[in-house]
This record gives sequence, C-alpha cells and structure tokens, in this order.
Amino acid sequence: MTIKILPARLANQIAAGEVVERPASVVKELVENSLDSGATRIDVDIEKGGSKLIRVRDNGHGIPENELTLALSRHATSKIHTLDDLEAIVSLGFRGEALASISSVSRLTLTSRPENQEQAWMAHSEGRDMAVRLQPAAHPAGTTVEVLDLFFNTPARRKFLRTEKTEFTHIDDVLKRIALSRFDVTICVRHNGKIIRQYRAANTDIQQEKRLAAVCGQTFVRHMLKVGLEHQGFSLFGWITTPEGARQQSDLQYCYVNGRMMKDKLINHAIRQSYEATLAPEQFAAYVLYICLDPHQVDVNVHPAKHEVRFHQSRLIHDFIYQALTSALAEGQYLHAPEVNQAAFSRKGSEQLHQREPHQEEPGEQNQGLSAQVLDAVRRTPEYPGRAESHRSAPPSVRESQPSGQWTRGPGQRSPAHRKTPVYEQKKMNVKAGEARVYQQLMKTEEYPLADVSHHLQDDAPKVQTKDIVKLGKALTVIEGKYLLVNAEPSCCLIALNRACLLKIRKQLDVRQSTLKGQPLLVPLSVPVSMECIEAAGKYQQELAQLGIELKPKHKSTDSLMVMTVPQPLRQQNLQKLIPDLLSCAAVSDEKQEFLAYMTTWLADYIASGKPKHYTLSEAIQLIAELEQLFQGNLPLNDSHFIQLADFSATIRTLDS
Repeated sequence: MTIKILPARLANQIAAGEVVERPASVVKELVENSLDSGATRIDVDIEKGGSKLIRVRDNGHGIPENELTLALSRHATSKIHTLDDLEAIVSLGFRGEALASISSVSRLTLTSRPENQEQAWMAHSEGRDMAVRLQPAAHPAGTTVEVLDLFFNTPARRKFLRTEKTEFTHIDDVLKRIALSRFDVTICVRHNGKIIRQYRAANTDIQQEKRLAAVCGQTFVRHMLKVGLEHQGFSLFGWITTPEGARQQSDLQYCYVNGRMMKDKLINHAIRQSYEATLAPEQFAAYVLYICLDPHQVDVNVHPAKHEVRFHQSRLIHDFIYQALTSALAEGQYLHAPEVNQAAFSRKGSEQLHQREPHQEEPGEQNQGLSAQVLDAVRRTPEYPGRAESHRSAPPSVRESQPSGQWTRGPGQRSPAHRKTPVYEQKKMNVKAGEARVYQQLMKTEEYPLADVSHHLQDDAPKVQTKDIVKLGKALTVIEGKYLLVNAEPSCCLIALNRACLLKIRKQLDVRQSTLKGQPLLVPLSVPVSMECIEAAGKYQQELAQLGIELKPKHKSTDSLMVMTVPQPLRQQNLQKLIPDLLSCAAVSDEKQEFLAYMTTWLADYIASGKPKHYTLSEAIQLIAELEQLFQGNLPLNDSHFIQLADFSATIRTLDS
C-alpha cells in the first residue's frame, strides 16, 4: 500500500483516542489549561454527565484575538518553545493536543479576552471540517471553553459512555484531585444547573482542613498527621493517616509531583512499604502528599495521559519518601500513645525505681511520669531493636539531614510541650521495630514469661481483679499478634483478640436479638451432602431460616442441596465445607428446642477457628470498635478469657536489680 500523510481531521481523531477517553478527560484538560493561565477562580458546568455539555470558565490571562485560531491547531502551545523547555516542564499541559483533539470529536466554542484587550472574541470549531470561525463576543477577562455533544461524529465511541451518574462521578473524582492540588483556587461545580461542589480558596490551616474534609471526609481529618521534610533540593509535605485511618480500598490516595496529579508505581511502592508493618495486605493507607523537586530531575513526558513520571534519581526518591513516611508514622504513633497508668505497677516497685533514679526533671518534663522513665531505660539498652533497624532504614545522606526535619500532627492535634528530643532520636520509636517490642520488653522477661506475668506478683503488691476494670482507654500496641495492650481504668490491660473475635461472631449470630437476615447468593451453590444431612435440612428448616440459611433440594438429585441464602457472617466462608459440617452436627442434635443455641455456638466456633491468628494494630482497633457497637458499649469486662489486667512489677524488679 502507498504511504500517505494522514488528513488533519483523521490525525486529530486518532490523537483524541489518547487524550479524550471520556468526559472526565475533557474536564481535566480544560481545567489544567485554566490553572496554567493563572486563574484563581474556575467554574465548571456539566449537563448529562458531560455528554451534552461541558463548560469551563476561568479568570486567567486569556488568549489574544490573533492567536485564537492557532490555539485550536494541533501541536500549538505557549508553554514550551525549545528542547530545553521540554527537559524542565513546570506547566500541567505542554503538548498542544488537547483543544485540537477535543474539537475533532465535538462542537467546541472558545471565547476569550486578555486584560489589555477591549473586545472579546469567540472561535467556533466542529469535528466535521475542523474549520475555525471567529466573531466578536461579550466576555469578561479570562476564557470560556464550551464543549457540546461529545463524540457526536464518532458513534462507536459514544456508545461506550456509561450512565450519566457514572460519568459525572468520574468528573467529580478528577475535580477532587485538582482541588487538592491547588488550595489557592476557587472551584465551583454544577451538574444540570445544580451546584454540586464549591471549593473556596483555602489560604489558612483551618480553610485547608475544611477542603481536606470536603474531599477526603472527616474520618481522614481525625486520623491524619501533617508531614514535611526537605533534603538536597527534594521536599515532601502533606498529610498521611495513622493505621487507625486505614481503608479497605485505595480511594483516598492523592499524590502530586510538582503540582501534577500522579499515579506512579515507584511512589506507590515507597508509600506501601512505609505502612507494611502496621497494615494488613488487604488494607490501604490514605494520604495527600506533595513532592517538589527540580524540574530537570523528573521527566513527565513518558505517559500518553501524563499519569506517570520518570525520576532521574529514582532510588533516592524512593528511599526519601520511605524514610520520611516511616519517621512520620513512628513520631505519630509515639504522640498517640498515652502514658502508662501507674496503677499497673506495684507500689514497692515504683518506690524502688524512684530511689534508684533521683528526680531531676526539667521544667517542661514534669508530666512524663513513670512510663517515660521505663521506656527510656529500655531505649538505652544495647539490645533495643529499634536503634539499629531505624538507623539502617535510610541512606547516610538522608540520615545526616534528618535532624532538620519537622513532623507535626494534623489540625486540632497538639504535640506535648515537654518533648525536646531531636527527630533523629524520636525516629527510634519506629513502628516496625519499636513500639510493639518496647512493650514486649516491659512485659516479657526470661524469668517471667508474658503468659504468666500476672502470677508472679510480689506478696505485698496490691492485686487488682479483672472485675475492677471500669473503662477501656487508648489502644497502645498489639503483642505477639494476639493481644491488644490497652490503657484502661484502673490500669493497663491485655485483651485476647481471638476471644474478642469469637464474642463478636456469637453476638452477630445471636438469634435472640433478632432473626438473622439471609443474603441471597448471586449464583445458588450446589453442595453434595449425605442423606442424613438432607433429612436434617428438612427437619430444621425453620430454625435454619432463623439463622438466615435457606437450603433447597436439588432438582432430581438425592445427594445434593442448593444453598440459596446465608447470613452476612457466613458470606466469606467455604460453604462447600461449612454446610455439610453444619448439617452433620444438626443430624446428631436430639433436642429441637436447643437447636438454635447449639448451632449458634457451633457456627461461632467454626468461623472463629478460621480467622487469622495475628492482628495488626488497626485490625485490633477495628475489631474492638465493632465489638463495642454490638455490645452497645457494655463489653464483658468480667470475662477472664477476654480481658486481664497487666502487671509490670516483675519487669520493674528485673530492671531494678
């Protein structure tokens, strides 16, 4: 076949395949152009999810009359002119393809007036012939781009658009990301004539917190830590959440490189690695982070949609992000942890410790208490694991600059005034190797194992029984993946998380509270069972229905049952194994009136036995929160298998000797 130059219209439509994926892509390109033009206010009007109308108006610099036609031409831009400009891009757009590509698949109108031009002019272009028509118009200083009937001339692309609601959700997500990238710009969003979002310019901390809450939600704001660090021309600042603010999906992860929205694998890996010690694999961190560096050190021209970048010093950037977030999390966890209640220590042990170390506190250190002395004693020992591990976690160049970094908590959270330790020393409270192991050192010695610590009290030490626990306080750490150390009244206590899981499931399956609601399976499941199981299913049909389980005989089959519905606690179970085991137990149950209680206990034990044996701190906190909700705040604090007081007297004697 003969080689030919593509017609301009066809070339633009091919380019539109990369630039214009859906209406949200159009909104992104137009709003980024407005930001590049210096706009401080942007109004976005959408109709029918963007398929009917997309209008973006700004108060930026505007486009002169003699450049309007050129603005709609392909590869025409004012943002770069030479190869040197391409190597140090500071604008959001630079290829000059957006307006030409959009106009090739829509009816586009561009109206603009610079501040020093008396008359506004309007340029109109349609996808049919790409010809541009100019005419005078009335318009304030700034620019308005109106896109009508997107994909009107490409029916194959138009039919792949989703529903109006879905398309607007994508537009909303794009504008949320842009709203977080520029706090100094006011953005107003309307859909079908109704104001949906209004992000006012945020120049103070309180205003920024309001915008964060509007985009990320109040839960993010409650658990966020403010982070900021600079090193050798790199800077990273923004907000991350503590493990308590972890989510089940990656929908609150916003990262920007020199103001550009980014979904970069290198950055995501560094952030994920920072959280690996505190989050389960199915949990996701939430963050809003800004990375700033010399434009010559990053190449943004490596992805058609500009979602990825390439760093010239990728390893240094990775380690810088990892070290910054790891230190911030360690600092945040240390600030979160309350003082260990002195009631957890025996009176004699406390007196001996005070006699050993005279009271020489500085004026700002009077509130540290016994817990700080004990923690400091552990930190000074050569065996403290956080010392070597945290020191190795950063390259020498980053370690040398670390004392200048500052980490603060989010708005409304205050750092204790008495803390004057440099960040390098605070870094020793590393989440990965610090907090959990410190408390293991406090509670676990070679002479007194953790499981038996409550049985080795001094004879004259006051003994507090489990029944005296009044109220649970702050969760401190998870020990050995199975026990949650909690600051409580009157002292610290340990909660058995496996027992808590069992109590939660029993409460969920308690039919005395209300009949469990069965959830239909998307596809009914055929389960092979014995004849005895089929008879038990018919005999206890009503009781199984109260448990939310509906079973039906399979058509023309004498050895299978169809599972139609199961309650929510059983949704994640292996029903192919669970249902036969359940019916086998039911078949040997003689008393029908005790069947529900018997089955509830059996199901709870069965589900709990399959739960993971090791919990992260965030998982443990979530489990106790769900348990408190099920028990309506009245946790079984008198259950000795669920909760026990922790006593540090044995450890104090060891440290005192």
